[in-house]
Amino acid sequence: MTRRPLGGTGLSIAPLVFGGNVFGWTADEATSFDLLDRFVDAGFDAIDTADVYSAWAPGHVGGESETIIGKWMKARGARDRITLITKVGSPMGEGKKGLSARYIPEAVEASLRRLQTDAIDLYLSHWPDPETPYEETLAAYEKLVKAGKVRAIGCSNLDADQLKASLAAAAANSLPRYEVLQPEYNLHDRAKFEGPLADLCTAEGIGVITYFSLAKGFLSGKYRSEADLGKSPRGERGVRPYLTERGFRVLAALDEVAEAHGARPAEVAVAWLMHKPAVTAPIASATTREQLESLVRSTSLSLGAADMAKLDAAGAL
Repeated sequence: MTRRPLGGTGLSIAPLVFGGNVFGWTADEATSFDLLDRFVDAGFDAIDTADVYSAWAPGHVGGESETIIGKWMKARGARDRITLITKVGSPMGEGKKGLSARYIPEAVEASLRRLQTDAIDLYLSHWPDPETPYEETLAAYEKLVKAGKVRAIGCSNLDADQLKASLAAAAANSLPRYEVLQPEYNLHDRAKFEGPLADLCTAEGIGVITYFSLAKGFLSGKYRSEADLGKSPRGERGVRPYLTERGFRVLAALDEVAEAHGARPAEVAVAWLMHKPAVTAPIASATTREQLESLVRSTSLSLGAADMAKLDAAGAL
């Protein structure tokens, strides 16, 4: 398995990251264990989660995903085989949110307990926090790095101006900087990343791991009409906005390229991201062995220039 350097973190990962948002939500503990076993056995290593996963589910409070990952790593003795990514900043109860120097130490300890580990490989700021200066957040992270509780830091959902400001704050105060960005980016949703943000990441050598890599499941091709929206918990809430002329144009291009390669639309959509120079690795989740095997196949799918051009044109804004 060819590994890719993850920005300036000193870490390197296989070109696919398992999205842990499903653990404890649409994948129960036994299913999650099975999927993680297969993921690692296939030669992959990076797992992405967050403290808040899956607080949105009825009866959940957050921490469910980290807890399952922690149980799995302990049961399998797998910690040394994993590049562990989690996030801080989303609401976790009264007074538990944001990126302040007061809250971050509390949040990291809670994540470490749930994950049953001494250190997090990559710790991400989940969302911008307009109430906390970058230098305060970065100084809090510096203490965690020096204490050995976090190996590298990154951010999610920052735009180009915000990321640039964070880099300037790090440089001005001799603090560690964000070395990885996690943006929303896929064949359909391109505006937030392509352009100034992608250019900044490339110029600064910042690693990029994309989320919603399959556009909430739309790019799998299983949602082609309103009648299909009931096929999963995400369908009605997340996929309906994609049922547009442009969305169907993207699906048609995926179908065409997939047929030419004997592949599935989801495999082509993930491979498209892997072929983008600014992207280190896409994040994608699975709730069944079949879905996971499809993701594994995407890493060996070679798209030519004509394939990429066809896909780029279909998803152009």
